[in-house]
Amino acid sequence: MNIHGTPTRTIRPLPGHSGVEIIDQTLLPHRLAFRTLDSLEDAAEAISVMRVRGAPLIGATAAYGVALALADEASESRLESACARLLATRPTAVNLRWALERMHNRLAPLPPAQRREAAWAEAAALCDEDVMLNQAIGRHGAELIQWRYEQQPVTVNVMTHCNAGWLATVDWGTALAPVYTAFDAGIPVHVWVSETRPRNQGAALTAWELAQHGVPHTVIADNAAGHLMQHGQVDLVIVGADRAASNGDVANKIGTYLKALAAKDNGVPFYVAVPGPTIDWRLADGGGIPIEERAASEVTHIQGQLEGGSVTSVRLTPLQSDAANPAFDVTPARLITGLITERGVCPATREGLAQRYPEAATGARRTA
Repeated sequence: MNIHGTPTRTIRPLPGHSGVEIIDQTLLPHRLAFRTLDSLEDAAEAISVMRVRGAPLIGATAAYGVALALADEASESRLESACARLLATRPTAVNLRWALERMHNRLAPLPPAQRREAAWAEAAALCDEDVMLNQAIGRHGAELIQWRYEQQPVTVNVMTHCNAGWLATVDWGTALAPVYTAFDAGIPVHVWVSETRPRNQGAALTAWELAQHGVPHTVIADNAAGHLMQHGQVDLVIVGADRAASNGDVANKIGTYLKALAAKDNGVPFYVAVPGPTIDWRLADGGGIPIEERAASEVTHIQGQLEGGSVTSVRLTPLQSDAANPAFDVTPARLITGLITERGVCPATREGLAQRYPEAATGARRTA
């Protein structure tokens, strides 16, 4: 996608395998800065503190983290310890485990002397595949927006939550890929961007990238979503996912469940964009998805830009008040109109997913 009109990916290897460059998302929207990761610990830290975030980008960063870890030593023990270190960074997004298993399966059978180059090549291939998956999600999801426009040729209002745009992936995004595809095809589309407390990924990231691409959008408080649906101002909701269970239950940023409930009550179609690597075939339902509990300070404090341009953090709550910060919730499949995958739209059911991914579903049944 574009930054100031220049096509840009969220992560890219530097020449000579000297490091990996990322966009430091903790500084957006007030400052655009690129950061170099040149070690395993740099990659682990970037995932943990959310310099990179979004399930697909977490997986891509972990893959490059393995490559960085093998720069000086490519022994079996080094490979194992690198994968274990990265796996411990964040628990909910299944793409992290998927990417590390893919890297381990590719590298472990090789002689140590061949692992370094193979690691960089595999990480790059994983990133290229992510872009293709997201482009396909964009095509399939744009058909839903186009259908709505054909029924009533006025601006299509899409609501989203958190950030599942290109900043959450290597490029294109998941939930926003259909929006970009439809917008580029000339379909008038407008996005309701919920702020997404407490990290404000909607207000800080989704709004920023939509503005970069020129897509009309409006930032709303999270609690305004139901009101807009009640008054017919939302045509469909599209959100992303950090993990989908094999029955169609989906974990996404905290607050997604409440939007799904409001959409169900108001007859608004509710779709989840789910690339194949985000499906956890080992889980029978969403009850087994681990929910990350993040620091209370994300709730008690907020970051913003002062009139003079400096960025600071201020406290919102009384000093005596505790705060809880579950980072994700699970939306039951019964509230989901459909899953937008790179293989097409399907019902949020075990059968629907099995039809799109027969090879994965068969493998899951064999290991169950």
